[in-house]
Amino acid sequence: MRFVIVTGMSGAGKSTALRMLEDLEYYCVDNLPIPLIGALAKTACAPGSSIERLALGVDIRSGKNLEELEKTLEEMAMKGFRCEVLYLDASDEVLIRRYKETRRIHPLARGGRVEKGIEEERRRMAFLKRHADYIMDTSKLLTRELRQELDKIFVQNREFKNLVITVLSFGFKYGIPNDCDLVFDVRFLPNPFYIEGLRSKTGNDPEVQNYVMGFDLAHQFLDKLTDMVEFLIPNYVSEGKNQLVIGVGCTGGKHRSVTLANKLYARLKTRSEYGIKIEHRDIEK
Repeated sequence: MRFVIVTGMSGAGKSTALRMLEDLEYYCVDNLPIPLIGALAKTACAPGSSIERLALGVDIRSGKNLEELEKTLEEMAMKGFRCEVLYLDASDEVLIRRYKETRRIHPLARGGRVEKGIEEERRRMAFLKRHADYIMDTSKLLTRELRQELDKIFVQNREFKNLVITVLSFGFKYGIPNDCDLVFDVRFLPNPFYIEGLRSKTGNDPEVQNYVMGFDLAHQFLDKLTDMVEFLIPNYVSEGKNQLVIGVGCTGGKHRSVTLANKLYARLKTRSEYGIKIEHRDIEK
């Protein structure tokens, strides 16, 4: 039997993940009292049980009993129960925005500020994050992307890497994205905007790509950028980073940055074991 505990920050998507696992033929139970977890696992593993996949939702709602979970997991391991922990997280800004959008009350912020509730929850949940087998930052994950990751880990049994890389093109005239970890300026390349017939097109069009990549300088830059990013990725992972946003900017965010972002994405996607996404922030402006 495969036994998964789904936990993490309130608002990070635990309920959504449990529903998805249920669709993937997991028997799901949310907010089961901690003292009953061992008994449920024993029942699920008993001869004649029809449960082959079990997922439990555990979070801050367990209150003081949450502190008993670490001991419960250790006792289960001693009895031969293999348990995997999926920890869902998101940035404070995203969590606050989600609470404001849904108008829900944070379980630790009743009558107080959401920020304080999140701060206290992070403190109490820290031990579970340390025990996690999989950490997913849902700050930038679409619902379908979360489902794909869950399917990859808990159905296809593929190895999971705790890092999602976003290659993001943008225009400097609209400001540098606040969430970029790395920013690269490609305004040194000739601008297709001044070429008749290319101005209305974007870096997603072959004509613009051929023009931008028609310069040796673009290939040299792409080679050096790819080499540096591939060097940095495992070092970021070793430091516990689970989200990496690589910004590639030009003047308007439509031609050069889109072209180079697409090229970098294509290279990383074929060479990297990590999750890779591509976004073009200003392509429609």
